[in-house]
Amino acid sequence: MPAVRAWAPRVPGITEVFHAWFTDHAYPEHTHDTWTLLVVDEGAITYDLDRHEHGALRPGVTLLPPHVSHTGRSATPHGFRKRVLYLDAEVLDTALVGRAVDGPALGDPLLRTRVHQLHRVLEAPGSGLEAESRLALIGDRIRQHLRGPAPPPAPDRLAADLRDLLDARLVDGLALREAAAQLHAHPAHLVRSFTGTYGLPPHRYLTGRRVEAARRRLLAGEPPAQVAAAVGFHDQAHLHRHFTRLVGITPGRYARAGSR
Repeated sequence: MPAVRAWAPRVPGITEVFHAWFTDHAYPEHTHDTWTLLVVDEGAITYDLDRHEHGALRPGVTLLPPHVSHTGRSATPHGFRKRVLYLDAEVLDTALVGRAVDGPALGDPLLRTRVHQLHRVLEAPGSGLEAESRLALIGDRIRQHLRGPAPPPAPDRLAADLRDLLDARLVDGLALREAAAQLHAHPAHLVRSFTGTYGLPPHRYLTGRRVEAARRRLLAGEPPAQVAAAVGFHDQAHLHRHFTRLVGITPGRYARAGSR
């Protein structure tokens, strides 16, 4: 029996996440109305794209364009395990379809790492800003492969403006596309500018600011569960994880240490 998991995350640009382990399934010729961004975790896949044979192997990333027919089958008797992101045209413009047909295999270790990290993020609740940020960088990396280097990053003023927005939306959070619309900047440029200026991506900055706010509230005697909601974490477990990673002790121990 195949092992399959699929869900539609609340992340603009991603219509579906699909994880599957197939042993003998062969895809007939078909098309999607989205981009198919695929990584193979075990085994190997052979497929025909626009009537030309290709292979998808574990080290690389495979990008199948929308509205172009393709097949898919295991290249070994043991089957294959894959993870797929289905991306709409807001992430990758359909003008790039021709280049993707010519070269669907992207042998880029950094891109592979970023796709893997995005899958990990998408499996956790409350990961909207981080997922959007990682998706923006993935889209930008793919565009570099398909049409050459991207434009230079936005000026540092853009990073400062985004920081002000994040500080103002500490509890409610801020969607990357909303910030990009307000600042009239491309999401990928926004992430690069912020990271280059402050040394960390927007989602990590926001997490750090929430932890700082939690420290003050914990020292004031508020219980961790109340603090988690007050500073914008999804629940107490998320506060515990991020607080412990950044501070080195749990929120409870931190509060007790401050009360001595």
